[in-house]
Amino acid sequence: MKREAEDRSPIRPLPASPPPRLSEWFVPRWGPSRFRTAIGLLFLPYTGMVLSYTIIGGMLAPSIVWERVAALLVIYFLGLGIAAHALDALGSRGLKPWGEAFSRRQLWIAAAVSLLMAYAIVGYYSVRSVPWLAAIAVIEGFFVFSYNLEWWNGRFHTDAWFAFSWGALPVLAGYVMQTNALSVATLIVAGAMSALSIVEITASRAYKTLKRRGTTCRAPTDENDTKTLIVRYERILKSVSLGVIALDLGLTLFRFMHA
Repeated sequence: MKREAEDRSPIRPLPASPPPRLSEWFVPRWGPSRFRTAIGLLFLPYTGMVLSYTIIGGMLAPSIVWERVAALLVIYFLGLGIAAHALDALGSRGLKPWGEAFSRRQLWIAAAVSLLMAYAIVGYYSVRSVPWLAAIAVIEGFFVFSYNLEWWNGRFHTDAWFAFSWGALPVLAGYVMQTNALSVATLIVAGAMSALSIVEITASRAYKTLKRRGTTCRAPTDENDTKTLIVRYERILKSVSLGVIALDLGLTLFRFMHA
């Protein structure tokens, strides 16, 4: 009888494993899973890189209107930090690396509201004093959807288009926001930041692949095992993102003190 009672006991399901990306270095180790996912979705170090690009472009201008620097930071945080990353979570094929903490409806609402707010600010400055900002906003808007939702079979979801849309264009936007014009020097700097974005996205793709694999590589030496490679790529990602942010802070401080 005891054996039959044991057989009738309900089977307890194994606890669900956390989404793979909650172990990322930029995700808090504390707090509820939903909160940690929300912070993770912002990709703060990489969003910080793009925001820094806008400031670097602005610091190249002969004179600086600091209000416009702040406005462009808000525009890109809304458009990239929230909207583009929400759409990226929607457009991810196969495995959902952030799990199901947020529904598709919630992600669409976050993207739509953020984009509306960003373009409202763009519209204000475009009409008031910086008409060329609207042109950059249109191009960036195209990539927000075509890159992150992988339209046209992912034709624009490539490293080159990533570097152009989230490396070069933010630098140009920063300079245009101040001058409503472009310069040769700004184009060169935009190319340099685009190259850094290539380093970041190349290391990021390899890093994510290794994190998903989660097992040791079959290699003749311990040097090439998965954990070692993950640490190496993580070091590259930290160095590039934090290095760009430090460059931005240094340039900003220099221009502020010599204004």
